Amino acid sequence: MKYRGSCHCQAVQFEVECPDTVEVEDCNCSICSKAGFLHLIVPLSQFTLLRGADKLTTYSFNSHVAKHTFCRICGIKPFYTPRSNPDGIDINVRCLDEKPANIRIVRFDGQNWEQHAHALAHKSQASQKPD
Repeated sequence: MKYRGSCHCQAVQFEVECPDTVEVEDCNCSICSKAGFLHLIVPLSQFTLLRGADKLTTYSFNSHVAKHTFCRICGIKPFYTPRSNPDGIDINVRCLDEKPANIRIVRFDGQNWEQHAHALAHKSQASQKPD
């Protein structure tokens, strides 16, 4: 299935391909818990930025591997490059216009990221691509 999404002001729009049943992470780290980000990590090949590349700005901290992209107009972070899967893309499910029919939310202990990151490492592999 293909799902469209955007930031709040619609300046940044994208499309992501994923199954109708997905598992997403609700992370308790300092940035995700404040932003309310629900993580859907997919291979980069399943993501298309439709418009707004010129409206994105990037924030990076700690290891600087993760690239947190925000709309410079409304401040919403609809997707970013995750540290756990730097070859993939992490979509905020809350920014999808229509949600997958079956979403399983799994708690992720991002406050202790180093101890738990291995649980996410496979998410951007092509084998996760929908049928």
